[in-house]
Amino acid sequence: MTVSTDAHRLDLAQFLRPGDRIVWGQACGEPTTLVEALLAQAEGIGRLSAFTATSFSGLLNAEAGRRLNLSSMGTIGALREVAAAGRLGIVPCHVSQIGPMIEQGLIGCDVAMVQVSPADAEGNHSVGLISDHVHAAVAKARVLIAEVNERVPYTLGDTALPAARIDCAVHVARTPVEVLPAQITATDLAIAKIAAAYIEDGAVLQIGIGAVPDAILRLLLDRRDLGVHSGMIGDGLVDLVEAGVLTNAAKPIDTGISITGALIGTRRLYDFAHRNPLIGMRRSTYTHSEATLSRLNRLVTINSALEVDLTGQVNAEQSGAQYMGGTGGQVDYVRAGSRSPGGHSIIVLPATAKGGKLSRIAAALSGPVTTARSEVDVVVTEFGAAELKGQTLGERARRLVAIAHPDFREELDQAAHAIQRRGF
Repeated sequence: MTVSTDAHRLDLAQFLRPGDRIVWGQACGEPTTLVEALLAQAEGIGRLSAFTATSFSGLLNAEAGRRLNLSSMGTIGALREVAAAGRLGIVPCHVSQIGPMIEQGLIGCDVAMVQVSPADAEGNHSVGLISDHVHAAVAKARVLIAEVNERVPYTLGDTALPAARIDCAVHVARTPVEVLPAQITATDLAIAKIAAAYIEDGAVLQIGIGAVPDAILRLLLDRRDLGVHSGMIGDGLVDLVEAGVLTNAAKPIDTGISITGALIGTRRLYDFAHRNPLIGMRRSTYTHSEATLSRLNRLVTINSALEVDLTGQVNAEQSGAQYMGGTGGQVDYVRAGSRSPGGHSIIVLPATAKGGKLSRIAAALSGPVTTARSEVDVVVTEFGAAELKGQTLGERARRLVAIAHPDFREELDQAAHAIQRRGF
């Protein structure tokens, strides 16, 4: 039987036990009312652990890490502060692995906390803005606590959650987390112009959020019959649909439908997605599945990096002593785009960091290898594109030096010559 309450009367001690492991919805699907209550009440319940993949709400900081044992797949969003304080456990994994690891108990889930829309006439809520691994958490959890938010859109696809499955429904009316469009710099636009040249009519896009992705989408208004199959989508999708550019007409699967696991944007995107059959929310075991992605021709995937070494190895996680990103869905999509007939996998990054003092095309990585060089196809900076697939290590080094900032090319040339001399 579902207990129905509001935020002021919610007593989590009725449902949680000391030592419980909690998984809650990420990104704009974060159940902020439930997270606020958990942070306020956790110490009175007993030591609790929680896993969240990303967080943009601003609720998670070093203090939150003292109240809960927090873990994540990386530091995307506001989680960087928690990691910098030594309060975040990093689970290195691909997005496609999170749901299965919850199912297998490798990521513990005694309690699931989710944000959902109001129920429809059949008694089903929609998981709204996040589908990804939510269903795996719901299926595994002993207790399901749902934040039923009047302002969450009822999205279609793999989103239904029967009201009868909910143990505690907390009714709220608050604006879901929003992620505003990023400010686009001249460097971002230069990178975007080079990357956009690889996107032809009929291409299927996987693209994230941020300044360069937003800039790329703005450059596609002259294309025809683009499609989307992506782990996340932002407000730029609405612009492409309204311009008649994004039709999904050429996709061999999910024809006519933009497929995603996460809506990360603003009210404009959320209103557009409400009961819209042109958007299909799916689990990450579908959006990031090799079996699914291998069916998409002309798939162009666009992902970012902190640095790329002269052989093409990609680090998207850590810069020296700072953990700044995560594995995410990069490897799943890099592999898929590189292997898609007529497609491409593109890694985008500015040529420098720290105000131009550090080259992001590096002789050697300062952090882990997120994506192996054997998977990398095209690397783009504001100075050009290095097409690496099928090239020798020596030729890769030459091409990557050519897209580095001119201030660093002489130094990188020396490292490149060593690779060319050895052959590896």
